[in-house]
Amino acid sequence: MGHEVEKTALAQGHEIVVTIDNEQEWDERLSLLKQADVAIEFSQPDQAFANINRCFDLHLPIVVGTTAWYGHLDEVKQRCKNEGQSLFYAPNFSIGMNMVFMMNKQLARFAEQYGYSLKVAETHHIHKLDKPSGTAAKLANDILAESSRYQRWSIDEPTCPETISGEACDVLPIEVTREGEVFGIHSVTALSSADRITLTHEAFSREGLAKGALAASQFLMGKKGCFTMEDLFGA
Repeated sequence: MGHEVEKTALAQGHEIVVTIDNEQEWDERLSLLKQADVAIEFSQPDQAFANINRCFDLHLPIVVGTTAWYGHLDEVKQRCKNEGQSLFYAPNFSIGMNMVFMMNKQLARFAEQYGYSLKVAETHHIHKLDKPSGTAAKLANDILAESSRYQRWSIDEPTCPETISGEACDVLPIEVTREGEVFGIHSVTALSSADRITLTHEAFSREGLAKGALAASQFLMGKKGCFTMEDLFGA
């Protein structure tokens, strides 16, 4: 993703002040980083929290595309608020995927009312570390927020039968597949006895993510606070 962001940024006329890939480069290139207007962070789940704090230490606005660090999100938001920092984070920066996020919420609102059961599925390349993807987790969490039927999601229960009493299962299944070099396929399926509805987003490359991250970077300029793609779409 770092290479894709760099390529897309240069094509749009932006300047890359510095790239940082490891601990040694944090020490060697810190003075260059201070010259930047914004940092774009795509790293690994165990590195993202530290990288955010390093940018906050410099009062450098940061756009974060790494996922699976959200256990620290409340702490990051609090520091952002207390210190007047600038943060933009998203589980997926693709404009198309964020359209699907909005449609997913609509689908979840009506599914229960009209007798549809839901499931989420995601497929990624074999190198992806987090499971499920941050995108799949957002799809699932948005369904939980809109539904009284589903109380939690699970990747360990791909099929969830009706209970003995005949009540609908309250576990939303997420099916996870890791294969080849797939950039990312996410689907939400609503199934009833009458028909099936499927929302699917398939990324053909990382270009869409890079364009979204750069749009977020431009949006973040001059702002203080914590922002998401909903703020960008609203603007």
